[in-house]
Amino acid sequence: MLQSFNSTNSSMELSSSLTHFSKKLSDISFSSSLSPFPLQLYPQPSKPKNLRVLAVAVGPSQELPRNSPQRLLKELAHRKKATAPRKKVPPKRFILKPPLDDKKLTERFLNSPQLSLKQFPLLSSCLPSSKLNTADNTWIDEYLLEAKQALGYPLEKSDELGDDNPAKQFDTLLYLAFQHPSCDRTNARHVRSAHSRLWFLGQYVLELALAEFFLQRYPRESPGPMRERVFGLIGKRNLPNWIKAASLQNLIFPYDDMDKLIRKDREPPVKSVFWALFGAIYLCFGMPEVYRVLFEVFGMDPEAEDCQPRLRRQLEDVDYVSVEFDGNKLSWQDIATYKPPEDALFAHPRLFRACVPPGMHRFRGNIWDYDSKPQVMQILGYPLAVNDRIPEITEARNIELGLGLQLCFMHPSKYKFEHPRFCFERLEYVGQKIQDLVMAERLLMKHLDAPGRWLQEKHRRVLMNKFCGRYLREKYLHRFIIYSEQVQDAYENNRRLRNPATTAVQQALHGLSYTVYGKPDVRRLMFEVFDFEQIQPKSV
Repeated sequence: MLQSFNSTNSSMELSSSLTHFSKKLSDISFSSSLSPFPLQLYPQPSKPKNLRVLAVAVGPSQELPRNSPQRLLKELAHRKKATAPRKKVPPKRFILKPPLDDKKLTERFLNSPQLSLKQFPLLSSCLPSSKLNTADNTWIDEYLLEAKQALGYPLEKSDELGDDNPAKQFDTLLYLAFQHPSCDRTNARHVRSAHSRLWFLGQYVLELALAEFFLQRYPRESPGPMRERVFGLIGKRNLPNWIKAASLQNLIFPYDDMDKLIRKDREPPVKSVFWALFGAIYLCFGMPEVYRVLFEVFGMDPEAEDCQPRLRRQLEDVDYVSVEFDGNKLSWQDIATYKPPEDALFAHPRLFRACVPPGMHRFRGNIWDYDSKPQVMQILGYPLAVNDRIPEITEARNIELGLGLQLCFMHPSKYKFEHPRFCFERLEYVGQKIQDLVMAERLLMKHLDAPGRWLQEKHRRVLMNKFCGRYLREKYLHRFIIYSEQVQDAYENNRRLRNPATTAVQQALHGLSYTVYGKPDVRRLMFEVFDFEQIQPKSV
């Protein structure tokens, strides 16, 4: 029996299999020659029949497995012994500095160029927040003459002009216009912020200039094709072509070939410089100079094939246009050099004639004219007091103003399919652009230290379409909109249909006030009557 047991155990090693004995443990006996101590085995009833035990012996020099806890603890202890790397210092713009005391803050504001021009508050707000330093003057000395020569301006320094001339600051603004966010000087805060404020203003100047141009050039066209014409001229894909036509690409990309750059590296700097350039020109020389640079320096052609709108179904226009537009397609020189006569009824008489058709006189004396017009004029504060030499001029202006107001409230569903221009669409188009420009000027003068991107977001949030319609509805002016019988019930009971119509009427009112009384009346409507900034106290 002992011999059979030894033969069984001789094959057992560190890795072995235990088999179940068929005999009882009490029947097995051991001799004293094996061990002086008796070996006692206790049965385990819960042990499975076939259990394989694997035991691995690891030497001290063998590497531990990657997921073993001993290895992780060992590495953790080793890392604690090593010294931690030196922490990176945050950029200076993120380090909180103690606020300036009152004396230093006062000196900083009083020495700022933004507060130096009391006669031109908008121009003053677009100047840099601090005086130009040596690096700025170096760029001006090297490149400014090339820019002025390409744009067709005299090469003399603008500082020699009088203080009452806004063009005195043209050299400074022209330098800032070329300092796009990818250039070397953009790290300077006063340069970066001033450039962004210029392009923020310039984009709305361009939109308004081209809107007025196409409204007078195409007196029968609806705003849809005109928006496509504007996009074809100043869309961001076409701006590099105009920059290259004026030979300004070397000032924007002094170290690169503009034609070899990919679109995402070429278009943003060009768009930024293009917008800022017209912001500077508008501040120093006004809107006529904007037209000259657009069509003479950059060579824009409104009749080019790539600027034409897509083909669409056109409604037949059987109504008359004003005599000055009949058979005469106005050029940019006609619009840039136009000055209204002294006894003109309106601030922009030709633009008014382009938006309000002469056939509107057929609506004089209708129900809306007697019932709704007095209430609308009372809410809007019309007519404004104007000192005219002849009383007949005041009477004629008030009649035209009443017809324009009726056109502002005339929804396209009423007469557009028979008379395409008897609706508020053209007034809405010019009103939207002048509304954007007036709000941009307001934000620039109100937030002197704000960069352009912050102003852009603020501008977008204030002038959202849903807010514009809400301001009109707060004055209960939506009750006077003239719908057709088919959509009257649907628009009154459906907010999703009604709100875009109220927004369009709001913008058409701004367009009418701009053509009749000028930009000051647009400011009055936006900030006093409708309270676009929401700063006036509300009635409880």
